[in-house]
Amino acid sequence: MARQFRRRIHIGTGSVFFDVIPLLALPMIFYNFVVFAGIAGSTPAEIAAWMIAPALTVPMFSGAVLNLSMSDIILFLSMWLLFFEIIKSARTDALSVMNHSISTITLLVATVEFVAVPGFSTAVFCLLAVMQLVDVIAGFTVTIAAATRGIRNVVS
Repeated sequence: MARQFRRRIHIGTGSVFFDVIPLLALPMIFYNFVVFAGIAGSTPAEIAAWMIAPALTVPMFSGAVLNLSMSDIILFLSMWLLFFEIIKSARTDALSVMNHSISTITLLVATVEFVAVPGFSTAVFCLLAVMQLVDVIAGFTVTIAAATRGIRNVVS
């Protein structure tokens, strides 16, 4: 009779803090800091202008110049964080439930800020909120699918 070996893969950072805190909260915290500290200005128009102004210039081999704005940089890094959040969502432990709960709260806060707070009604913050929504939906979907597969493996 052949024995079945089940591998357990631990997907985590090794730090409880980074396993519980949603990574997409980091760009939102940065955006909040920029708006509330007045780094980008005090009016919504100044904040939008700061976001689209070139922040980084990269010369290309072709001779062209790639101008990256702060909004490009924030969204580029946020996409990578979303990728790692979806990988983290494959866990089915108690930390994963905490992560999903905090992600949902972060989405609610982002939605309220987007609708009600001046300076947050920008395309950048809207896309950050949409990424947070994708994280919440994917997190619950992947966790439920992984848990269902785990239950099926235990029963059979």
